Amino acid sequence: MFSYDPYAELQSLRPVEPFAVTSTDFTDGQELPRVAWGASAGGEDRSPQLAWGGFPEATRSFAVTCFDPDAPTASGWWHWAVANIPADVSSLPADAGAAGGAGLPHGALALPNEARLAQYSGPTPPARTGVHRYVFVVHALDVERLDLDGDATPAQLGFHAFFHALGRAGITGTASGD
Repeated sequence: MFSYDPYAELQSLRPVEPFAVTSTDFTDGQELPRVAWGASAGGEDRSPQLAWGGFPEATRSFAVTCFDPDAPTASGWWHWAVANIPADVSSLPADAGAAGGAGLPHGALALPNEARLAQYSGPTPPARTGVHRYVFVVHALDVERLDLDGDATPAQLGFHAFFHALGRAGITGTASGD
């Protein structure tokens, strides 16, 4: 369907183990449910349920991100970024990305997205921009905590995760601006 993989270059620079991530709310490559879309696009900004398994045994924490590589920018659009999810957590319920982090496990750190909100912001693809991909990635890390403060950007999370990643799993939902 799409040829661009934002993580392919990272894999060639520093290979990590693949593992599996699934969702009860959507199927990989298919449209996200309307409740997961942004409020201004008729949704409720509810992050989808995610579950993962088969990650490397040495994993000490996880990070979860959601990125739209098809946003009409040269840098894409970050919708969600969470660091420091404990290693004994292997799923997040639907709406874990709500404001205030109440749905996140204890110790997890929600970072500001492109709207500068420390929560999940659902798809709101602009008109006439076609189908957008929303790449949800779970990063298995070799440290219990990444040294990030609450104002860190998703790109900073990605930078730090690059050096600590043991494994990576992704699932992609779509939304259309047409």
